[in-house]
Amino acid sequence: MEFLGIIVIIGVIILFVTVVAVISRYRRCPSDKILVIYGSVGKGKEGASRSAQCIHGGARFIWPVIQDYRYLDLTPMSIEVALTNALSKQNIRVDVPSRFTVAISTEPGIMQNAAERLLGLNHEAIKELAKDILFGQLRLVIATMDIEEINNDRDKFLTNVSKNVEQELSKIGLKLINVNVTDIRDESSYIEALGKEAAAKAINDARKTVAEKNRDGSIGEAIAQRDERINVAKADSVAVEGENEAKVTIANSEALRREKEAEALRRATAAEKVQAAKALEEAYLSERDAELGRAEKERATKEADILVQAKIDKEKVEIDAEAQAEKTRRIAKGEADAIFLKMKAQADGINEILTKQADGFDHIVKAANNDTASAVSLMIADKLEDIVATQVEAIKGIKIDKVTVWDGLGNGSEDGTPSTAKFLSGMLKSLPPFEDVFKMAGMDLPSILQGKDKLPTVEEVKEEK
Repeated sequence: MEFLGIIVIIGVIILFVTVVAVISRYRRCPSDKILVIYGSVGKGKEGASRSAQCIHGGARFIWPVIQDYRYLDLTPMSIEVALTNALSKQNIRVDVPSRFTVAISTEPGIMQNAAERLLGLNHEAIKELAKDILFGQLRLVIATMDIEEINNDRDKFLTNVSKNVEQELSKIGLKLINVNVTDIRDESSYIEALGKEAAAKAINDARKTVAEKNRDGSIGEAIAQRDERINVAKADSVAVEGENEAKVTIANSEALRREKEAEALRRATAAEKVQAAKALEEAYLSERDAELGRAEKERATKEADILVQAKIDKEKVEIDAEAQAEKTRRIAKGEADAIFLKMKAQADGINEILTKQADGFDHIVKAANNDTASAVSLMIADKLEDIVATQVEAIKGIKIDKVTVWDGLGNGSEDGTPSTAKFLSGMLKSLPPFEDVFKMAGMDLPSILQGKDKLPTVEEVKEEK
C-alpha cells in the first residue's frame, strides 16, 4: 500500500509539472504585435521548410527545445526624409522635404519577410533601414517627372511615390501608411517663376473678367430700369384694381367676421355658463367626497389611536404584572432561602449542643463508674445553684424591711432546737417546691435545713476552738 501511495504521489507530481510546463509554453498574441515562432515550424505550401511561422492574433503552443518565439511590434513609425538636390526630369535640382509613416505589414507574405529581415531589430534600426529605401525611391520618382507635374499635380506625384516606395518596403516586411510632402523648392527658382507667371496670368484674367462684368452690368442696369418702369406701371394699375376688389372682399369678410364673432360669442357665453355650472357641480361633489373622506380618515385615526393606546395600556399592564410577579417570586424565594438557612443554622446549633451534651453526659456517667443514679445526682448538684436561684426568684419580690430575731441560748423548743434554727427551717419550708425538687431527683435536703439536726451551742463551738 505504501508503494502504491508513492507511485500515486509521483504520478500527481509529474502531471502537475506537465500542466505547468504546457501553460508556460502557451503564448497569446496581442493585437498590436506579431508572434514569430522559429525553429522547427514545419513546411510551407510548396513543400519547402519555413524559417518562421507568423501569427497575428490568437495563440499557439510553443514546443520546448525545438521551438522559440519573439514578437514584432506593429506600432507605426514616423520617418522624416529631408531630400535635397534631387534631379528632376528637366535636370533641375529640387528639395522635397517629406515625412513618411510606415509599419510592419500584417499581410501573410510581407509578414514573413518582416520575420526574416526585421526580427530582433528595434524601431530605430528599422527606421534607418527604411529611410535608405525612401530616399532612393523618392529620388527615382522625382527623376521621372517634370517640375510642373511635381508642383501642380500633387496627387500624381504622391501616387507615384506611394507605388514605388510601398513595393520596395514590402521586400523587408514594411508597408506605407501615409506620405506628407511639406514643401517643394528648387535652386534656380523655377518653381517661384512659375508661381509668379501663374499669379500674373491670374491677375490679368481677373482684370478682364472685371471689365466684362462692369460692361454687362451697365447694359443690364439700363434694361433693368426700363423693365422696372414698365412693370411698375402695370403693377400700379393692377394694384388699384386689386385694392378695390380687396376692399369689397374686406367689407364682405368683415361682415361675415362680425356675424361669426357674434355667433361664436353667443356659443362661448353659453358654453362658459354650462361649463361653470358643471364645474360648480363637480366642485360641490369633490368637496362632498373630500369631506366624507376626511371624516372617514378622522374616524379611522381616532379608532386607530384608541386601539393602539388600549393595546399599549394592555401590554403595559401585562408587563407590570409580569414584573411584579417576578419581583414577588424573587422576594419569596429570597425569604424562603433566608428562612431555610436560618432554620438550618438553628438545627445545626441544636444538633451541636445536643451532641456536646451527650458527650458531657457520657463523661459524667463514666466519672460515676457507670452508675446512672450517681450521675444524675452529680448533674443536679452541679445545677443546685441554678435551682436555688430559681427558687429565690419566687420570693425575691417580697419586701421585708426588717427582721428582728430574739434568740436566747437555751430558750428553744422542747427538743432543744434554738429559735433561730427553727426560724430558718420554717423559712425554707415555706418553699415547698425546693424540697419536692430534691425528692424528685432522689435526693434529700440536709437535716439541718429540715430542722432535724440541732445547731451547735456556743459552748460547743468554744470547745471545738
